[in-house]
Amino acid sequence: LPEKAVTDRDALDAVLDAALVAHVGVVDDGQPYVVPMACARDGDRLLLHGSTGSRLMRLLGAGAPTCVTVTLLDGMVYARSAFESSMNYRSAMILGSCTALQGDDALEGLRLLTEHLLPQRWDTLRAPTRKELAATSVLAIPLSEWSVKISDGPPDDDPSDLDAPVWAGVLPLSVQPGTPIDAPDLRGDHASHAVIAPLVARMVPHRLREGE
Repeated sequence: LPEKAVTDRDALDAVLDAALVAHVGVVDDGQPYVVPMACARDGDRLLLHGSTGSRLMRLLGAGAPTCVTVTLLDGMVYARSAFESSMNYRSAMILGSCTALQGDDALEGLRLLTEHLLPQRWDTLRAPTRKELAATSVLAIPLSEWSVKISDGPPDDDPSDLDAPVWAGVLPLSVQPGTPIDAPDLRGDHASHAVIAPLVARMVPHRLREGE
């Protein structure tokens, strides 16, 4: 709905910075495809990555028009009618064309993607091999044409429905990290807490981290 629109650029950045996955649309020979991809904002552009062997990645890298969307589901809104029942969410849509990054730019893009998905991890990992880099495509789409929609708050019931004998309200939803599971072939004594703490700190509200 038009009234859900938010034109503040900070709102766009906040949605993209909280997202781990974007859905990327492209048309190939008349057939639309929508593909989920890991994403990370880098200033005034959004980074995406995938296999160089993917026909769709090659199409996007060649500049095919695309639509990229991100949705963060924050809650289910229980109203007193099916019509007014809805969701609380934050969403962004980006229109434009991607550019395929090359050389050092592609390597830096991979570092930024890794640090967004797995904070403080890049410097502890083996560097990508030449073969791995050749197999990976990093794309960037500028944040020049976009829209943000935000829906929040309680149900907006019709006054005539307020006496209905049903519960109304909001069920908050969020992505919560679970208990880490060691790789079955893990060697040595490695504590998972320090590794996952940066991502947990970003995902979990402070009051939950403190056990409140």
